Amino acid sequence: MIEFTMPSLGADMESGTFVEWLVKPGDAVRRGQVVCVIETQKGAVEVEIWDEGVVERLVARPGDELPVGAVMAVLRGAAEPAGRADKPSPPAAERTPRASRPAKPQGGPPTTPAMPAAGRPRISPAARRRAVELGIDPATLVPSQPGAPLQLADVERAAAHPVAASTTRVAPSTSAEARKQAMREAIAAAMSRSNRDIPHYYLGTTLRLDAALDWLEAHNATRPLAERALLAALQLRAVALALRDVPALNGWYSEGAFLQAPDVRIAVATSLRGGGLVTPALRDVDQLSLPDLSGRLRDLLTRARGGQLRSSELSDATITVTNLGELGMESVFGVIYPPQVALVGFGRVVERPWVADGALVVARTVHASLAADHRATDGAVGARFLTRLAEYLEQPETLWKPES
Repeated sequence: MIEFTMPSLGADMESGTFVEWLVKPGDAVRRGQVVCVIETQKGAVEVEIWDEGVVERLVARPGDELPVGAVMAVLRGAAEPAGRADKPSPPAAERTPRASRPAKPQGGPPTTPAMPAAGRPRISPAARRRAVELGIDPATLVPSQPGAPLQLADVERAAAHPVAASTTRVAPSTSAEARKQAMREAIAAAMSRSNRDIPHYYLGTTLRLDAALDWLEAHNATRPLAERALLAALQLRAVALALRDVPALNGWYSEGAFLQAPDVRIAVATSLRGGGLVTPALRDVDQLSLPDLSGRLRDLLTRARGGQLRSSELSDATITVTNLGELGMESVFGVIYPPQVALVGFGRVVERPWVADGALVVARTVHASLAADHRATDGAVGARFLTRLAEYLEQPETLWKPES
């Protein structure tokens, strides 16, 4: 039997609220299949499974708040005999968390242990959505069937009785503020850990972008808006290729040693409309063509801001890139997201005087920065990385498609 557990979706995650199953007992599941939805401080996340087999038993129930590593389901191998798939599940409070299994392929970063969080009433997905719409706190409701999850009818009944409104309703902004506060607390925990545990060093350089922007403008001039390449994608691909040349910055630091990643998975720092940020990752960036990378980046940002990310996009990034150019910032020096060992920052494109071949010209430039973990590398490694980054952006034809 195989236990499917609550995944760790980053160093700042301690627990998640189970929302709904997308499979049932008896269903065959394959690697990479989305099997359930959980809710974290950063929104709803579609969780993939990284084992193959048949669903033997579903343990987690809608509304359960489970710590990282808690068992959510049990699978059996295709050749194993069927057990009691209808075996009743113990209440969430009585379950014992097991060792965490990462919701990702092998080769990812070590997961972060977490402590159990306080429970909350079980509630169906439809009832949860309606409670948010009406500004009703599920913790104040009582299900019509003792011991059963709260249903849509329970929420509607509470909304229809003004007498009970003072005890069952909260201001609509309270729920949003609570979610925002939870996200701020998660970010604070991760960044406090980073500042406390990681000895940062910082490097910065100004890169000339004339060749890259000229190439980009010529490429996009003949294509419809949806197919145009993005400067951000060009920068991500340059980062990926530079990491391939300087792999000491591509991986994780854990248990006193650096673990180099087998591929390049770049997390893109993404601000959310309601406040806060998420850092979903794009995989195999060094292997994608620029048009494909641009399309995937657009899709990732749209889903991130709409709360439709997958667990694999939040759990195993090897480096983070942050870009505040659209907000007018010329430079950004970020904080490393543990257990990663580096973060790259880009500012806005600025025209500056530039000396080229003995002549003074006006050049379009961008400031690139690197925050790196001194436990894993020294400044000379970071300098080599930024030098390679500059060389790739100065030769945009090398960024067009993967090398054969």
